[in-house]
Amino acid sequence: MAHLASRRTRVLTLPVGLALTASLGFLPTGTAAAAPTEEPAAAVTADGPQLSYVVNTRAGQGTAKQVREAISKAGGTIVTSYDKIGVIVVHSKNPDFAPTIRKARGVQSAGATRNAPIEPQATKDIGVEQPLTAAQAQAASKDAAAGQDPLEPLQWDLPAIKADQAHKRSLGSSKVTVGVIDTGVDDTHPDLAPNFDRKASVSCVSGAPDTTDGAWRPMAGESDHGTHVAGTIAAAKNGVGVTGVAPGVKVAGIKVSTPAGYFYTEAVVCGFVWAAEHGVDVTNSSYYTDPWLFNCKNDPDQGALVEAVTRATRYAEGKGVVNVAAAGNSDHDLALDAIEDTTSPNDATTVTRTVDPSACPDIPTMLPGVVTVAATGAKNLKSSYSNYGLGVIDVAAPGGDSTRYQTPEAPADNGLILSTLPGGGYGYKAGTSMASPHVAGVAALIKSKHPYASAAAVKALMTVQADATACGAPYDIDGDGTVDAVCEGGKYYNGFYGAGVVDALDAVRW
Repeated sequence: MAHLASRRTRVLTLPVGLALTASLGFLPTGTAAAAPTEEPAAAVTADGPQLSYVVNTRAGQGTAKQVREAISKAGGTIVTSYDKIGVIVVHSKNPDFAPTIRKARGVQSAGATRNAPIEPQATKDIGVEQPLTAAQAQAASKDAAAGQDPLEPLQWDLPAIKADQAHKRSLGSSKVTVGVIDTGVDDTHPDLAPNFDRKASVSCVSGAPDTTDGAWRPMAGESDHGTHVAGTIAAAKNGVGVTGVAPGVKVAGIKVSTPAGYFYTEAVVCGFVWAAEHGVDVTNSSYYTDPWLFNCKNDPDQGALVEAVTRATRYAEGKGVVNVAAAGNSDHDLALDAIEDTTSPNDATTVTRTVDPSACPDIPTMLPGVVTVAATGAKNLKSSYSNYGLGVIDVAAPGGDSTRYQTPEAPADNGLILSTLPGGGYGYKAGTSMASPHVAGVAALIKSKHPYASAAAVKALMTVQADATACGAPYDIDGDGTVDAVCEGGKYYNGFYGAGVVDALDAVRW
């Protein structure tokens, strides 16, 4: 993500000062839709800041009613209840709400989703992407071949996954929708408007769905991240601007970040449940769930957050949704059993801690069933910032890198990813945030070719079709003689590229 006020999306700063995009128990019973309800708090201590919580219930007849009553007695107010997965979103000013509700009959786990009080958040500057100038756009259009959109010559990432060849066979089906779970999507953009799915779009920022017209859009001053991601997936092939990986499919905006750019658990849960119940075929998550970069299951609060988001992603996959997520931009080997986290919590005073990612996953990207995506640059090497790890990375895709490290072939002259920006603009970003939507686009092409395929079948096809990419020579991306990351594994499966770089052409011809 571009360098946001906090670090929740997948963004960092390249050595040349470029803004990079950084980096997210299923219950089989219950009702399908979110059921908003309000309950008065009991006469308990209520002198603390109002915080948001998720309460995860156990399966069983009458459990939901018992837990609701216990929430009220503990001084909580129910915002919404996702009964199908047994997750209740609660607000409370009782500083002892979490330990109290954990003792209630029918509660499996519960935890605060944040450290900062719930209050209107001031809009913060999100840094600067690299906008495309009019002169650059005009020069690019002169290089466009017949059938190309004007800015396509600058999109080195499309031929990197053979999307340009795929488009000669298929642009994807308008019956397939990709949900961009992100900072919001500007559906008025001329490259997104033709493919926008309004019925599948929503704001989930509060933890409950808001279908007010335009609620899914980023407001003035909010992050352009989601709009950039949406363009990479499905910018229309319409003679305007750029071309998406799957320019014939639909894209929906599922807004889950606060004005300050935080992706809290209740919003993320809402986003996945919404996608599951509104015809979304693929989701893209280019963020991690705040406030913890890694959520340790043995911590009562963090463990509850892992459980809630796990239930939501599994529920979506059970409905046929393919969930795709960015691996992160810290150049971490996620297969190690000890990583130092110096950035969490990012909404309060940070602490330095050593975590084992297998016990403290980055959510949603490291959850079971979620496709974890690493980034590559214009030379098809792991991007300098991309996280990696044998057994963690599923596939790789173009996310961009410093031109100093990986320079694209002419006429492209920027090593980052060009896509749509709010207000009808275009600009460059880089990060695993940009890699993940390439994979979501390929998944949409597979779903277009095989409309009745299950989520598991789509993922299997994507893996088999990926272009196997070997580790290669020792990884010294900056050429200083020191190995910058160690790739483990063989040609057909390794820690840098997983099963390989996704292949859009195979997606439309298999």
